[in-house]
Amino acid sequence: MKKKQLVRIKFNEAVFKRDKNKCVFCNITENLDAHHITDRNDMPNGGYVKENGITLCPKHHMDAEEYHITNGSKWIDGMHPNDLYEKIQSSYEFALKCSKKLKI
Repeated sequence: MKKKQLVRIKFNEAVFKRDKNKCVFCNITENLDAHHITDRNDMPNGGYVKENGITLCPKHHMDAEEYHITNGSKWIDGMHPNDLYEKIQSSYEFALKCSKKLKI
């Protein structure tokens, strides 16, 4: 297995574990995604740290993606990255700091 694949697996596992394997908005436990709050391309080392991830069901994942799809011009109420960071008791600054330390 390549190192980047392992980093992705560890990211998913850490995010799901912290969020108790359920969507943080509706408690659904199936078809979950570990969503990058700040886009992978905008974080050092891809932002594969739990401080930049949140567990979402497909519906809430699409709601959270609205911000990325519109380049930050639109978002669903409660789904702005700052709201998501607050939901997991993190912040962009903290996620950035953790991502810089990540070894890929």
